[in-house]
Amino acid sequence: MSSPEFSIPAHELDASGKRFRFPVRLAWLRGALEATDVGASGPDGELDVRVSRSGTDVVVRGLLAAQIEVPCARCLEPARVTVREELSALAIPTGGARPASGKGAGKRDGEAELTELTAEDADVLSYDGETLVLDDFVRDELLLGIPMIPLCSEGCTGIRPRAGIAPPAEGDGSATDPPIYPRLRPLLGLKSKT
Repeated sequence: MSSPEFSIPAHELDASGKRFRFPVRLAWLRGALEATDVGASGPDGELDVRVSRSGTDVVVRGLLAAQIEVPCARCLEPARVTVREELSALAIPTGGARPASGKGAGKRDGEAELTELTAEDADVLSYDGETLVLDDFVRDELLLGIPMIPLCSEGCTGIRPRAGIAPPAEGDGSATDPPIYPRLRPLLGLKSKT
């Protein structure tokens, strides 16, 4: 993507915080999700965040709401999903270091051990110190907000045969019947008795 959609100038922030509301436009959604099976759907969404700063660290809290389209888990047809995710993250300037949790406990005052942030710090973002860009964070939260088993409807019956193609009749002896696995023959006998 060329220019960031959700950028916040850090110099406008203070400890009391400031509220920002951004539309999550369909055009941005299409571009952000183009390498996935997820598509944009419905009206524009909304990103509503409150951002505050303490020193150089920035705290982001808010709500993300958007409609997206994903394949149904049963029939693979498009299913509309409304994502409503609460957001919470800490942004630190690029190259920033944080005290290690619990490691500086045995040190004397003022001797906290420092560690670099890693990818495992899930809710920690980095920014250049001037502008906080939330585009990648919003994209990730949208993808994490998709249900594990998205359905087009609660009554979805699953994959259906194509129109005009009749399923073969069972056991009509035609050459198109698949061969029966020998261990299953006794079950076929039980089926014919019922």
